[in-house]
Amino acid sequence: MKAGWYKQFGAAKNVIEIGEMDVPEVGPNEVRVHVHASGVNPSDVKKRAGYGEPFTEERIIPHSDGAGVIYEVGAGVDPDLVGQRVWLYNGQYDRPLGTAAEYIVLPVSQVVALPESVSYAQGACLGIPAMTAHRCLFADGPIEGQTILVTGGAGAVGNYAIQLAKWGGAKIITTISSLEKENHAWQAGADYVINYRTEDVVSTIKELTKGAGVDRIIEVDFGGNLLVTKEILKVNGSIACYASAGNREPTIPVYALMYKNTNLRLVLVYIMPQKAKQDACKDIRQAIDDGKLKHTIAGRFPLDQLAAAHEAVESGSYIGNIVVEIGTA
Repeated sequence: MKAGWYKQFGAAKNVIEIGEMDVPEVGPNEVRVHVHASGVNPSDVKKRAGYGEPFTEERIIPHSDGAGVIYEVGAGVDPDLVGQRVWLYNGQYDRPLGTAAEYIVLPVSQVVALPESVSYAQGACLGIPAMTAHRCLFADGPIEGQTILVTGGAGAVGNYAIQLAKWGGAKIITTISSLEKENHAWQAGADYVINYRTEDVVSTIKELTKGAGVDRIIEVDFGGNLLVTKEILKVNGSIACYASAGNREPTIPVYALMYKNTNLRLVLVYIMPQKAKQDACKDIRQAIDDGKLKHTIAGRFPLDQLAAAHEAVESGSYIGNIVVEIGTA
């Protein structure tokens, strides 16, 4: 099969190779998926650059997200699944062979039926971004009637969070940093959009909520936004954080948050409980069926341009998801 891989960490153009390798064998309770599209996430490019664990594999085929068709099933798997369109998640977590290849073998529990209304390229956007957004929103119960702040509403996770929050019946405030990103957030369904470069976030949120603040915060930069957080979070409010790039080791104002009885939840999608993964997949499917979920593809690259796809993610200049198209889409 044709695949892209790297055998050492480094810059994309220096370490990514494209070539042929053996098709992986399918085992019990596994399926082999013919991959049509592979999603590229920030975690994929950070890993390739050497951010994380030491390199211990012979080679790594990158990317955890993807979509395609079940080609073969192993013992213990319903043979009627052959030919089913699916999206998949955790394709390269804790294993070397991800979705940047014509085929991938995974446990059947990690593939999800893909509705006909969703293209393979769109399906490749769902895994990390949509499942992270779902966990951040719903881990602490229903959100209907609540006011939620989604920081970074133009990002892949943030944009899905806006859409899923609207589907769940919440009112959404989001922050962005440019007019282009503002438009993207409005299109996702945000009720209020704040440009944090030109507006005072604290005073604006207090004005919008008549001084009450927000019930929950879906946080893309926990450390960088703490000064805002402690001012606008309600008593008994929740913070769900999935990143903290601005300050990776922040000093937490324990008592300021404690006196609000704050619930702090740190979310890593790969290792969240199995039930949380199942709930996310179920709700994502329902939101799609209800016509409430849009998928923004910012750039499409063929497998031969895998390094360029990684560079596109690293550039930060794209609004939406970067997808590598491998088969018929």
